Amino acid sequence: MEQEDPRLFERFMARFPVKFKDTRDEFGANVFLRDVSAAGARIVTRERPLINDNVTLLVLLPDGFEPFPLSGQVVWSKSDNTRLWDVGIRFHRLSLMSLQRLFKFCLVE
Repeated sequence: MEQEDPRLFERFMARFPVKFKDTRDEFGANVFLRDVSAAGARIVTRERPLINDNVTLLVLLPDGFEPFPLSGQVVWSKSDNTRLWDVGIRFHRLSLMSLQRLFKFCLVE
């Protein structure tokens, strides 16, 4: 039996580098956005995140403009045993209009 996805918004594949800042420090260039919806995102990083930590993501998009800022809270993380962490982030605010800039570079999963 296939498990139903409880997400309210569709998820889009997103493969962009991210500058990541949490309450401890800035992780730098080893962070990548993997998918995104209007309510949250999944990133991959080499650093283990703190659950419930507030984070800021600066997504580097191929449009030549300033990085696209996102902010949210870490809601889950898991390691795939290759020293990488998948991290789920729930955005603090929903802003469908501002996310339009990001979504035009994404593919539907």
